[in-house]
Amino acid sequence: MFNFPLFSDVSAMQVGEVARALDVSVDTIRRWEKKGLIRGQRDARGQRIFDLDEVRLLQSKLTDKSSRGFTVLKAETPSPYTVIELFAGAGGLALGFENAGLNAKTLVEIDARAANTLKLNRPYWDVHAEDVANMQFPEGAADIVTGGFPCQAFSYAGKKMGFEDTRGTLFFEYARIVNAVRPKLIMAENVRGLVNHDQGRTLQTMLGVLDELGYAVQWRVVRAQYLDVAQKRERWVMIGVRKDLAIAHVFPQERGYTLCLRDALADVSPSAGQTYTERKHAVMAQIPEGGYWRDLPEDLQREYMGASFFMGGGKTGMARRLSWDEPSLTLTCNPAQKQTERCHPSETRPLTVREYARIQSFPDDWQFTGSVAAQYRQIGNAVPVNLGFHLGMCLRQMLDQLLPDALDPNAAEK
Repeated sequence: MFNFPLFSDVSAMQVGEVARALDVSVDTIRRWEKKGLIRGQRDARGQRIFDLDEVRLLQSKLTDKSSRGFTVLKAETPSPYTVIELFAGAGGLALGFENAGLNAKTLVEIDARAANTLKLNRPYWDVHAEDVANMQFPEGAADIVTGGFPCQAFSYAGKKMGFEDTRGTLFFEYARIVNAVRPKLIMAENVRGLVNHDQGRTLQTMLGVLDELGYAVQWRVVRAQYLDVAQKRERWVMIGVRKDLAIAHVFPQERGYTLCLRDALADVSPSAGQTYTERKHAVMAQIPEGGYWRDLPEDLQREYMGASFFMGGGKTGMARRLSWDEPSLTLTCNPAQKQTERCHPSETRPLTVREYARIQSFPDDWQFTGSVAAQYRQIGNAVPVNLGFHLGMCLRQMLDQLLPDALDPNAAEK
């Protein structure tokens, strides 16, 4: 079982050291952290430390104002590898896998609206609007079994009940199907909060189950903002290899750039979306680009925040307007929710459905079914498509290791 620290010993530095190395002020580093662009942590002495490489990536992006435009990544060639996906949602991971050249064998999604979205966009996919507990698969049914089992049981924002929460038991349905199919590779993704839930015991229990099933497992926390997604979204990703196979793990390598909101929303088409009440519009109109509730006059802060005004914590998601030149904050299931506001950078309104989809790197022709609220929920819960592409390419590279040429040291000369 593997646990990878956030920072390496080489690149971990105190704020003053980072500021000197990059020739910026300490206040600049602290402002970037406050805005959620970088993440610090405390060392054993209680000193705030930062990853120099991460801060350098951010500095490079902020000095480059050019737009890279909106791109949905696709592989140049198909592959023969097949996938069973459980808890498929609205198709972010499945579409990313398809773009990586993998082939969807079966997709299972209990939510009827999300399943209808899958069927509408890919009528040739074998989609089951079914409880995963009712699904049975034979051994060898696919090369890969993957799924983002519902994460509410493990999320910092949830009840933190873990395996005592009935939703947590869906992991065991995932494990049951893995045991039945015996695929070459398995993959799962979840919220970052899973790493520390119940002091790490929840994760260790899950990894222990997969180890007993005969899979060598490694995991990472991947950051979508460095993987061609204009969003600061972190996901826990686990990849397992069946122990009888000589396959080395491959995880996505972060790019030396990030995408910003300007990249994602270039030329986006108008679409349906939520609106503000007249009073909330008046409040949000006073928030500058990239700002939040503390940018309001104090009397208005008190009125808008209510009892939250006197509570601790930054509450930086409240009355938050996004910035054109930064990745979006993590999208939630409701762009106008008070605790996690996602206001357009220059217009006083919540992000629209199509803007939400762009930030999650869905192509413009991918349609979502159900009410506007249902569409927001499907998009907010999805794996970003380009993140799915990078993960799919990693799985493809891993399975390619089993090809004859991959085992022949002279293959490159043939």
